[in-house]
Amino acid sequence: MTERAVHSIASKGGTHGIDSRVLTVSPRGGCDETDLSGYRIRRYAAWRSGGSPPFIARFRREAAWADLLHFHFPWPCAQWAYLLGRVAVPAMATVHTDAADGAPLARLGRDAFLARMRRIIVTSPNYLEGSAILRGLHGKVEVVPAGIEDLPARDPEAVWRWRQRIGQRFFVFLGGLRDYKGLHYLLDALQGRDYPLAVAGDGPERSALEAHAKAAGLRNVRFLGPLGEDDKHDLLAAAYGFVLPSCRRDEAFGLPLVEASVHGVPMISCEVGTGTSYVNRHEETGLVVPPCDALALGGALDRFWRDPAQARAWGDAARRRYLARFTDEAMVARHAACYEAILGKGKAA
Repeated sequence: MTERAVHSIASKGGTHGIDSRVLTVSPRGGCDETDLSGYRIRRYAAWRSGGSPPFIARFRREAAWADLLHFHFPWPCAQWAYLLGRVAVPAMATVHTDAADGAPLARLGRDAFLARMRRIIVTSPNYLEGSAILRGLHGKVEVVPAGIEDLPARDPEAVWRWRQRIGQRFFVFLGGLRDYKGLHYLLDALQGRDYPLAVAGDGPERSALEAHAKAAGLRNVRFLGPLGEDDKHDLLAAAYGFVLPSCRRDEAFGLPLVEASVHGVPMISCEVGTGTSYVNRHEETGLVVPPCDALALGGALDRFWRDPAQARAWGDAARRRYLARFTDEAMVARHAACYEAILGKGKAA
């Protein structure tokens, strides 16, 4: 999600008078390139400590070009370079997830860094409410939902091919196959139901999940692996329902839910106190159930399956909510307004 947000702001900010440069790290290191959209990307070699003098010097040189620095948190190396380098350029941060408490020095650095930010962005009010690290900072926090680009209608033949492969009605999961995604609960929920499910994505849990599905006798679960952008969106357009069973706050926003809503697909997700329940509104765009609860997931799947008219109504509402809140144009415009407000305060000071 972070990379997509940075790209949207950097590539489309020009319409708001924003000239962006992106600083990141790469195994290649020392690479200066220009994205096809026209903004500069400066890649430094990965390092173990952001407090190393060479990187601090490089960071100060990069920062000197800017009127405003926009950090995406957590990124400890840049955080420490900003603090130890005594960079005077005003800054803001998007907090994507709470950093682990760690050692006392790490907590001290995190808190000092956030205290210096002129503005802090979070992607949902739900996440802000449950964030431990942002307590006491709400006065400078603004909610700017993550947004993605709208897409034209998909090729009907491509949609038909997915339905021929998986089923005329099927559920889809999209994302990394990691433990916090809660897919093992979804597989448990399918026992005795065996509704068609397409799992798109890869990750460290894939082999365990495939074994789980096989042991449970789930014949209608297809593990598709990672998909290209066209295939992914054709799959979503073909789906009957989208399921994101994430069971921890590691799922800070749930961008795949937005991708599903672009195509008007109704959604099932779990209440983990983050943006997932901001994107998917219970009984408005789908259903929200307790986490780590295969029985509740199964009940939600049943309700979708038995009431196609309601599922279609939720899907239509999901599409409307996307257009109202989650387009990339809206996200970039809100960021531009934040930048302008900060720079205005800076000039006045």
